[in-house]
Amino acid sequence: MFGRGIEYKQPDQIRRMRTAGLVVADIHDAVRAAIASGVTTGELDAVARDVLAGAGATSNFLGYHGFPGVLCVSVNSEIVHGIPGDQVIRAGDVVSVDAGAVVDGWHGDAAFSVVVPGDEAQVDPADEQLVATTEAAMWAGIAALDGGGRLGDVGAAVEDAAGDYGIVREYTGHGIGTAMHQPPDVFNYARRPRGPSIRPGLCVAVEPMLTRGDEATRLLEDDWTVVSADGSRAAHVEHTVAVHDGGLWVLTARDGGAAELAARGVQVVPLA
Repeated sequence: MFGRGIEYKQPDQIRRMRTAGLVVADIHDAVRAAIASGVTTGELDAVARDVLAGAGATSNFLGYHGFPGVLCVSVNSEIVHGIPGDQVIRAGDVVSVDAGAVVDGWHGDAAFSVVVPGDEAQVDPADEQLVATTEAAMWAGIAALDGGGRLGDVGAAVEDAAGDYGIVREYTGHGIGTAMHQPPDVFNYARRPRGPSIRPGLCVAVEPMLTRGDEATRLLEDDWTVVSADGSRAAHVEHTVAVHDGGLWVLTARDGGAAELAARGVQVVPLA
């Protein structure tokens, strides 16, 4: 069912998206466990490929407009769309990992950021705070999907939670379902008009990207990797979320988003 170009999902379709979402959760778990000083971004991509193969799922990243990996791995000042390869991760680096999966034609998409463990001299608390704030901003945006309202409420909530960090404006969240990127755009800042009504069947990826500096970005010569123009470090997090008649269900979170949303007064309602 479509409205304003938005693909509204039926409950059985949301359940199928949950299957894809759990494959993404498995990728996140495996890649998190593999991140360590001395590991290359290409080795992380290989871990994700193994998870996809084991699940019988396919990648929605690989081959997308020619993208060569199943992960986007972005390090330090790289914000998003980093190509996995020979780059070696070091202790104290901020590593952002974006992963997706397709199962039976339905898509899941989610990202996390982490500071690579190291000793006190290697890890900057300001980087850890950047990651924590980006995560909090994402969950604030997801919570804003509860109880109706308009999609612009998500961006307003992200912006409020982001505080003084730079909010990347050129790249947004998006609708998701039978394709990885669908209408509507999900902005990470308040804007007018406030966008479409939030109603059952809406499935979106909420994905703020914050920097320790300015919001301006530039594209590297590989035509994929987006970096902060001022060289400041960045973090990127994302979850796929379904709105249905009973409430919200975070399809790429193993607990459906229950713990984080409960802390914000929102109850997760999985579909049986």
